[in-house]
Amino acid sequence: MSVVDDGSLKHPPESPVDQRWKFLVFYLCFYGFMTQIRPGESFITPYLLGADKNFTTVEVTNEITPVLSYSYMAVLVPIFLLTDYLRYKPVLVLQSLSHISIWLLMIFGTSILAMQFMEFFYGITMAARVAYSSYIFSLVTPSHYQRMASYSRSAVLMGVFTSSVLGQLCVTVGGVPFMTLNYVSLGFMLFGLVLTLFLEQPKRSLFFNKSSGPALSELDKMHPVEGKPVPPAPSHWRSLALFRMLRELGTFAKLPQLRLWSLWWIFNSAGYYLMLYYVQLLWNEIYPTTDNRKIYNGGVDAASTLLGAITAFAAGYVKIRWARWSELVIGAVTAFQAGLLLLMSTTSHIWLCYGAYILFRGSYQFLVPIAIFQIAASLSKELCALVFGVNTFFATVLKTIITMIISDKRGLGLSVHPQFYVYFAYFTLLAVVYLGAAVCVAMRHRWRKVPQGPAFAKELSSPVEEAPGKERSTEPGSVHI
Repeated sequence: MSVVDDGSLKHPPESPVDQRWKFLVFYLCFYGFMTQIRPGESFITPYLLGADKNFTTVEVTNEITPVLSYSYMAVLVPIFLLTDYLRYKPVLVLQSLSHISIWLLMIFGTSILAMQFMEFFYGITMAARVAYSSYIFSLVTPSHYQRMASYSRSAVLMGVFTSSVLGQLCVTVGGVPFMTLNYVSLGFMLFGLVLTLFLEQPKRSLFFNKSSGPALSELDKMHPVEGKPVPPAPSHWRSLALFRMLRELGTFAKLPQLRLWSLWWIFNSAGYYLMLYYVQLLWNEIYPTTDNRKIYNGGVDAASTLLGAITAFAAGYVKIRWARWSELVIGAVTAFQAGLLLLMSTTSHIWLCYGAYILFRGSYQFLVPIAIFQIAASLSKELCALVFGVNTFFATVLKTIITMIISDKRGLGLSVHPQFYVYFAYFTLLAVVYLGAAVCVAMRHRWRKVPQGPAFAKELSSPVEEAPGKERSTEPGSVHI
């Protein structure tokens, strides 16, 4: 049925505003791209173990690297709250300053303590990523959220890919020393700080600085049109909004799909990031070459980033009955990842280990957008951000506990190969649990007749398209990740 627009329902013309917000979104994406150009990052472990720093494998594995998990957990919640309360830009400045501190310590630090501080600042930069991913929502109206978020995420992925390729070309083709790559990375981070200073300070945010009334573009608040006053935010919102939504999470936690994918986010992401933290050490043990030209960490990072982007994009077009098949899909992918971890732990061929790493990252990135779709399907934007924040916090706590037990010298202090056997056992246990849950779901559907028709059509749809109150894509059949 067609709806005739008689003119009374038209929105106010946005042409004067469009050019402004488009420029700011482009600038933010450019900033996101440039801050990922750190060609020395793929070669941090060979640099620390090499002649430049001459740390031992035990020192890097059991004393330096564990600090990253501890610092990330310590600063995650404060930065999450400060990001919203201070309205993004100050936290982005903090992130840039932390990046600069990392590379200054990498270049001039000579002690274990200096490298531990380097990992501490790295934890700050990881926690502050929420400021970049959230900033985009303060610039545009809700109708542009999905597409603009995909643009900002694509800019980051392109930056990581470009950085990895640049680093690999410098090392393999140009014979550039790791120390020089660190200076190049420091230069890009200084440029990133300059870019950060020119970002505009938003007037609103999701929780503490939420505006009332109809949704307006942030630019309407930064540069209000004459005769269109912006309604003030209610004074009680600052003190009640976040806590009220925390109470509401108890109700939403009863939704089966939200609970399942949140548990996947907590348990699988903890194992995923532990693997990322220690995989360069594993490569160095399998192939301990002193010829920097034969270290291909940058190329492997570039390939895994590209495959992750492809699989994440493909996941947006997967249409199955998630209420029935979610556990099976998660279980199958987790079992596949467990097999890859076993291969990485047992092989003595570096290229097999590289290939398993690439497939592991690609399979994880395949499930990330599906998890986002399933979690966001029944939540408002604010609650969705809060759920992801809570999930990330619990994943960080779990990751820190595992690090304290198996990696830290005050715990078991395992070397890197036994650690990967532990990760293999961890993912195997998760796969058994997920597949067992899939069997229970299949038996329940077999015993109980499930109504077809509209419910079936709804399950085949992307949650982004069906979520109540969410804006649909303007392009038929497209899903923006």
